[in-house]
Amino acid sequence: MDTSSGMPSASERTYAHLKRSILDGTHAGGVLVTEGEVAEAVGVSRTPVREALLRLEAEGLVRLYPKKGALVIPVSAQEARDVVEARELIEQWAADRVWARRKEVLDDLATLLEQMRDARRRGAVAEFSEADRAFHERIVAGAGNAVLTRQYRSLRERQMCLTSTAMRVADGRMDKAVQGHRQLLELLRSGTKAAFLAATRDHLEIAREQAGVAR
Repeated sequence: MDTSSGMPSASERTYAHLKRSILDGTHAGGVLVTEGEVAEAVGVSRTPVREALLRLEAEGLVRLYPKKGALVIPVSAQEARDVVEARELIEQWAADRVWARRKEVLDDLATLLEQMRDARRRGAVAEFSEADRAFHERIVAGAGNAVLTRQYRSLRERQMCLTSTAMRVADGRMDKAVQGHRQLLELLRSGTKAAFLAATRDHLEIAREQAGVAR
């Protein structure tokens, strides 16, 4: 952050641009991204691009090749299975734990659901996926375990790499996602714990299918 102006630094802007393009499928797995093209797209020199790529490499999203660029790491079939299974474990645990604290998360979830609806209306896939991720992360955070919340954030980012292309080409999937999230919110407001846990399992099963991971 540029403390003198309060504006994000060139490195932060470049990092945000690159990460968003990877998560929303603009730069799909297997694509080689060059420093020059990123610098031109963001309007910065190559130095902040290198800094941003180093951060993304540390997060496991790219692999750097000196003098060539950065390869966006594709999600392998085994990693997809691992991500989905880990997400299922954390989300089902969180759904059980958050029930007693559900009043604390309702307003935030309602806001995020409206963000999903707005993004769907505008066809903004990246914003839709981010609101979707944030919705579930809020439930996990509401369960009260900071370590699992951090782990969950990383898991969902990898799953976004898996599903963003499908969302981009299938409006019906976004519609179903909105319906599913609305159901979860309504059950938290006025349903039973058993019904909420069952809906969470159903939602995760859909996510598994979208990721192409069979049981």
